[in-house]
Amino acid sequence: MVTILKHKYLFGPVPSRRLGVSLGIDLIPLKTCSLDCIYCECGKTNKLTTVRKEYYSIDKVINELKNYLDESPPLDYITFAGSGEPTLNSGINAVINFIKNYYPGYKLCLLTNGTLFADQQVRAEVAGVDLIIPSLDAATETAFQLINRPHQDLKCHAVVEGLAALRREYSGEIRLEIFIVPGINDSREELTALKKAVSKINPDRIQIGTLDRPGTEAWVEAASPEQLADIAGYLGQAELIGNIRPRNKIASFNQSYQAQIMQTLRRRPCTISDLEQILNLHPAELQKYLNHLLEKEVLETEHKKRGTFFKVKAPPPSYS
Repeated sequence: MVTILKHKYLFGPVPSRRLGVSLGIDLIPLKTCSLDCIYCECGKTNKLTTVRKEYYSIDKVINELKNYLDESPPLDYITFAGSGEPTLNSGINAVINFIKNYYPGYKLCLLTNGTLFADQQVRAEVAGVDLIIPSLDAATETAFQLINRPHQDLKCHAVVEGLAALRREYSGEIRLEIFIVPGINDSREELTALKKAVSKINPDRIQIGTLDRPGTEAWVEAASPEQLADIAGYLGQAELIGNIRPRNKIASFNQSYQAQIMQTLRRRPCTISDLEQILNLHPAELQKYLNHLLEKEVLETEHKKRGTFFKVKAPPPSYS
């Protein structure tokens, strides 16, 4: 398998619990987004915007893709994801058409915060992907502001209506992702509003998640497995993201990357930015391996002024 190390626009393939072997396409500079979510693993948004433009050269993105895909790598998905909201790049349709025209054997996925689908042009531009995974964490304006901290031009009701319009026009699969933040969107009032919104959007699948790695704000806590199960049942046949297959069972899981991360962190604690510079890996790719190591409880985190630091967990004291 071809391995990409630090291309500008591509990353991976990464071991995705939901998508298997996934090649990432990053169309947006780090933390350029229409939301500033309190749980985002990429950190705080430094350019909060709804302006669509060609943030990265689409010709250069396509050139990287051609060089990579010409080698016929085995992939489950090619995924628009990464450092910010991919639909902000006004050239996304050109990339979709390029892959579908020249490499039709590959399936495409769009990971999106779902905020721009009120725009009919955006809906039309992404119609060619096979799978869209939008997020919807709130169906009231209060919870939307608290969890997602949107650009001032965005309103919760318009986001819901945009997702409903997407469902009416889009023939592919939609998996709606809902992130539960205890104390904000887990009350009966909030869940009732979410249930109504889900019914209006009518996704093919609902996926429920909660904090399983450091978010932007240190105070955000995880919902318990029991609470998630109750919420999944209330919303109707929802699946829990944490129950999806483990990353180390996916073909693209690279044991050497995991070993390099552990070796680096044994020397000193590092942020994702530190690891990116040291190991020459994309932040989104690093996060997959860090999440796996956190799940194995061999790493722990510490929030400091410069960001979230990852460090090797000290072994328990021996009393023998």
